[in-house]
Amino acid sequence: MKTLYLDIFSGISGDMFIGALLDLGADADKLTRQLAKLKLDGYHLHISRQHKASIEGVKFDVHLAHGHEHGHGHEHGHKHHDHSHAHSHDHGHAHHHHEPPPPPDLDFEPDPDHVDYIDPEQEHLQHDDSRNFAEIKKLIAKSKLSAWVKQKSVAVFQRIAEAEGRIHGMPAAKVHFHEVGAVDSIVDIVGACVALELLGKPRVLASTVIEGVGWVDCEHGRFPIPAPATLAILGARGVGVTQCEEPQELITPTGAALLAEFAESFGPMTGLVAEKIGFGLGTRDNQTRPNVLRAVLGSAAKVQSPKSKVAAAKTHDWETDRVAVLETNLDDINSEILGHFVETALNAGALDVFHTAIQMKKNRPGVLLTVLCGESDADKFTELMLRETSAFGVRRALCERRKLKRDFTEVKTRFGKVTVKLGKLNGEVIQAAPEFESCKKLAAKAKVPVRIVFEAAVKAAAR
Repeated sequence: MKTLYLDIFSGISGDMFIGALLDLGADADKLTRQLAKLKLDGYHLHISRQHKASIEGVKFDVHLAHGHEHGHGHEHGHKHHDHSHAHSHDHGHAHHHHEPPPPPDLDFEPDPDHVDYIDPEQEHLQHDDSRNFAEIKKLIAKSKLSAWVKQKSVAVFQRIAEAEGRIHGMPAAKVHFHEVGAVDSIVDIVGACVALELLGKPRVLASTVIEGVGWVDCEHGRFPIPAPATLAILGARGVGVTQCEEPQELITPTGAALLAEFAESFGPMTGLVAEKIGFGLGTRDNQTRPNVLRAVLGSAAKVQSPKSKVAAAKTHDWETDRVAVLETNLDDINSEILGHFVETALNAGALDVFHTAIQMKKNRPGVLLTVLCGESDADKFTELMLRETSAFGVRRALCERRKLKRDFTEVKTRFGKVTVKLGKLNGEVIQAAPEFESCKKLAAKAKVPVRIVFEAAVKAAAR
């Protein structure tokens, strides 16, 4: 699995995030076609290669059509601009009212015909700068985007809604979005998820979160930076914020929500081999640092000892990642509830769920319930364990994994073709596992036990 490292020394916004991923190789035309599945009208995308403080990168902008203006208040009803941040349109001055001429080296600008059309069922929403959370979820759910993009897009909006709910003293479901409900901000959030999918859904890590200093103007007066929603979103995830001397806002609520949803951890690079480096450009010229988001796509360095060539020869090409291991001891749970939890957790995206018989205090029999999940999902499954079982606490640990490179092939048996999963280490196939469903279908057709087909597939794979 590839690793995406976000170096947010100059903050982050939704459009800078997308620009950086496009610079890393996410296909702009595919992004445009995926966004068209939202069936939003009144905008077109402008993607260009530009320079910011002598750094070349990708500038991603959403230009609104039909003379439709946004006040671009801080994403959810404040006068403070997520756009006044001026990284780009996500915080920006109304630069889209007098679009600067594109540079001559525009080598990938999507065809606006992919997105500029009207869906009559959505027209009443598209010219209203205000949508509530339920409407946004419905808009995303009814699209033909992938299940992963839908789930992650809604999750990002959920983080913003919950933060705004705490600020304004109301349930998240009742939070009424203003600028984040507007077309360009929906495109930013959904587009960010699409771009990650186009890059193969890499593991996401981030540097220490850097924010500026100063003040922002909100509906109820001036607030110090970080803005209320930004601080609440990062605080809810337990992410620390470090301020620098830049006298303006660097992190928008959209950028904060993307970090909170996708970044597994925050800190300096550790053993990362940079294979590609991308820059997402903002609009404003900062005083103390380039207004860019640097994104590094790479993989973990292979550890080699300089003492001998033998050590280098023993380097393996297995894949590495980290998972969260969640555990709790239970001695008072109904077996049917336990079975229901296993099914629920697996359906929610857990990597694995199992329970083991153990002996507890006073020689009571019990079970050790274990959930394996991605680091970024640890909070979600911890809450699920506390809500759905009789647990009063959950132990958490992060573990490194070593995984064989996987491939799939078809082998011929006397019953037909069977799909086989291969596990490779240093180019050698050391595991071969026939896919059960493939064997099951052939066994039913031939009216023989599944075991017979499975064994035939194993022998064919060995050959």
